[in-house]
Amino acid sequence: MAGVSWSPSASHGSNLTTTLHIAQQAPPILNRQSLGKTAIRSSILSHEGPDTFDVLEKLFLSCMQSADDKSALLCLERLTQRFGVSNERIMALRGMYEEAVSDNSAGLERCLDKYDAILSENPVNLPILKRRIALLRSLSKPTDAISSLVQLLDASPTDAEAWCELADLYQSQGMSPQAIFSLEEALLIVPHAWNVHARLGEVLYIYACSLESDAMQRPLERSIHYFCRSVELCDDYLRGFYGLAMATSLSLDNVTPEVSQETIRRLRELARRRLRDIITKQYSLDPHFRGYGEDELSAVKEFLGSSTD
Repeated sequence: MAGVSWSPSASHGSNLTTTLHIAQQAPPILNRQSLGKTAIRSSILSHEGPDTFDVLEKLFLSCMQSADDKSALLCLERLTQRFGVSNERIMALRGMYEEAVSDNSAGLERCLDKYDAILSENPVNLPILKRRIALLRSLSKPTDAISSLVQLLDASPTDAEAWCELADLYQSQGMSPQAIFSLEEALLIVPHAWNVHARLGEVLYIYACSLESDAMQRPLERSIHYFCRSVELCDDYLRGFYGLAMATSLSLDNVTPEVSQETIRRLRELARRRLRDIITKQYSLDPHFRGYGEDELSAVKEFLGSSTD
């Protein structure tokens, strides 16, 4: 089974159009019908091979994201039949489902009480710990969520996902230095994760923007460094090139970089050129097969259109 997500909104890297497309296939897949592109998946589900339950879990998450509670419950029931109600991941998936169908904050508080009861019996149930942290966030309890995450990382310090979640929580509270530290810890564990490099570049960029011009040089240059590493690892990563274009523009406009302005200018032009190429390629694809959501593509189009350099 795949790892349990932190929140019902996790998309596993897919944009919302793709997620909806997957979720719409749920009824024929679950009914074992062989309709078009679902035939392969239906064949998998009819023979319980090693990928069967990964498919079911991913389908469950897509159904959750698209608010198809009925299909999500069917996926969950089949997973429960296979692994049992006491399986830690199944417990977390069930908790995710119960959170999603809760009508009000009182229902979410009941979910939190259930997590606390489970953890009182098994304090190292990591999937439930993660669900509890995600629920604390949704209940607008960031301080409690941060405290719980720190405790989780004390027990599991090599959990890169947890470090990234902690960074996101710190950043949401305006604690950029702590967020930067957390992302640096994540990169020690996953040094080739281009998305984490880009996220660290973003946090450094935001932090630089909060400083006076004479203090922003160092974090801004580090931001550029991490964006460069991100696109070096993934040469069509829109978010990395977008960040690189933003950071280099700010550097040229506000600070005197230690590296030459010509180098910064060339990096900016490279980023803008690659953004245009990526946008053109993405819009040439069917929406179901695009690697980025419409909100991301629109933001880049607006940035390129509004920039005069």
